[in-house]
Amino acid sequence: MNVNDDGSRPVWRLIPLITANGATQMALDRWLFEQHAQGLHPPTLRFYTWEPIALSLGYHQRQIPEHWRSLTYQNQPIDLVRRPSGGRAVLHQGDLTYAVITSGLGPSRNAAYEKLCSFLIEGWRSLGVSLHYGTAGRGYIHNPNCFGTATRADLVTDSGHKLIGSAQLRRGECILQHGSMRLCPDSDLSCQVFGTAPATDGVVQSAIGDPPDLAAIITALATAAEQCFGICLAAQPITNAEWRQIDALQIDALNDARQNFHQSP
Repeated sequence: MNVNDDGSRPVWRLIPLITANGATQMALDRWLFEQHAQGLHPPTLRFYTWEPIALSLGYHQRQIPEHWRSLTYQNQPIDLVRRPSGGRAVLHQGDLTYAVITSGLGPSRNAAYEKLCSFLIEGWRSLGVSLHYGTAGRGYIHNPNCFGTATRADLVTDSGHKLIGSAQLRRGECILQHGSMRLCPDSDLSCQVFGTAPATDGVVQSAIGDPPDLAAIITALATAAEQCFGICLAAQPITNAEWRQIDALQIDALNDARQNFHQSP
């Protein structure tokens, strides 16, 4: 972990907003996790959006509705991509995704979630939105839709609206936690995919603007991360050399997608 010259606060890498397809985004998260696990990369925070729209599945989510294999949006196919983390399916349309890669939070998964989610709670509070943890138990595994339930890993508003769903990948001390902040979902598309329209919360809509001000949201969350984690964030885009390594993982992800998503269930 890099430290300031005066030894005051650890320095994490902040990767500027990236818009890319699902395979690229998941390859990047996996690469950051692997690099950090090997001691080759500092803790990292990043935010990203998905283009084209994608439906991401949890690592162990193997049984999916058949119609998910042929989904479209605005006459374009919707990508199916598998996350390296657990959880259920997330529709990445009108959302902002975050990822935190770090280590040293101890063996308790719940404690790690609470530590890492603290910056989300504080950041959204600064935007005027109060969040707290969901309460659903293990019954969530029977719902293919991540936003259909709210567990202790998820954050909901005072009205019960689930704003953020998160999932983790852990290896030893190393953690990748990423999650989707559902900002302006398309009701018709949600019905097409999950059979239900997404809930809305007027407080959230008022706070984020129309269209959502992503820059303001990211700034608020990055500031909260520095305060909650006692760190300094240093913005550094992905370099060309790093993209070459990530591209190799993206090829692997595409091959896995062909193998898992285009076979008969």
